[in-house]
Amino acid sequence: MPYRLSILDKALVPEGTTPQQSLAETVASAQLADRLGFHRYWFAEHHGMPALGSTAPEALAAYVLASTQRIRVGSGGVMLQHYAPFKVAETFNLLAALAPGRVDLGIGKAPGGLPRATRALRSGLADAQPDFADKLRELDAFVFGRLGDEHPLAGALAGPAPAVPPAPILLGASAESAALAAELDWGFCYAGHFDGDPDRMAHAFRVYREATGRTPLLALVAFAAPSEAEAQRLVGPLRLYRVRLATGQKVNVGTPEAAAEFARQSGVADYSVEEIVPNVISGTGAQVRAALDEIHGRLGVEEFVMDAPVAAHDARRASLEELARAILPHVGGVARAAA
Repeated sequence: MPYRLSILDKALVPEGTTPQQSLAETVASAQLADRLGFHRYWFAEHHGMPALGSTAPEALAAYVLASTQRIRVGSGGVMLQHYAPFKVAETFNLLAALAPGRVDLGIGKAPGGLPRATRALRSGLADAQPDFADKLRELDAFVFGRLGDEHPLAGALAGPAPAVPPAPILLGASAESAALAAELDWGFCYAGHFDGDPDRMAHAFRVYREATGRTPLLALVAFAAPSEAEAQRLVGPLRLYRVRLATGQKVNVGTPEAAAEFARQSGVADYSVEEIVPNVISGTGAQVRAALDEIHGRLGVEEFVMDAPVAAHDARRASLEELARAILPHVGGVARAAA
């Protein structure tokens, strides 16, 4: 099988719908992906954004695991900087005990929201936070029972211990993230939906492959419709902007206005904004397949994690069906008809 297809979902809340309606539609999309033969269904983590309903990916994952039969489900990803590694390990070990062999523990480094939401998440916690890499190493130790006797938290068991642990995957868009994933023997997913620069992507792939002998997953934006014109009309121009604060912090946002608001909430007047180009593929199912085939041939990608930028749930589900018809029969997927 040349490559697998998976889904990244932000639980979008389209204008004119309620969160309750939208979340029901999100669950229906995951059930459809399960029937069609997609490999994974991940939920992102975002805070303080009314148009995004995925504030707690572990809660959505639990509900969808109970509502599907085969597909792997997990986080894409938990924003570890906000949480104690022990609690994250407990949560995903519990999910893995409930749904053996189907749980993914995806971890990210970004804040997942504007600074006010970040401060609210950290209310009552110490201002000084451990280094992200150290928190990730601690999470790994709790999930897999590798906490040494010399560790100050030795003896803390993140149960229940599942027969099949959650699959650990680090999400990132840099060679440094690729090297950290390799150090821990974690999977690595390159965030091409945030940064599609081919040179940075190829470098991160090379770092991870040389260290592990494996190929990273690739997240990108992909959307299919019956015609190329219809796909382009629904997707529209997609831009992202990277805010760099004088403090060294950087984050990706959707508009220049959001960049200015991020800086304002951070209390920083000195900042820069760089437009970045995400990896976007749109068109008919055959056109998307051709584009994925090209990337597979160039980078050896064995799994694509696709984020659809279209808010309308009916269009998103139609895209899943179009992609399944055009691609999955050719790469070993199920591509069953929707029930």
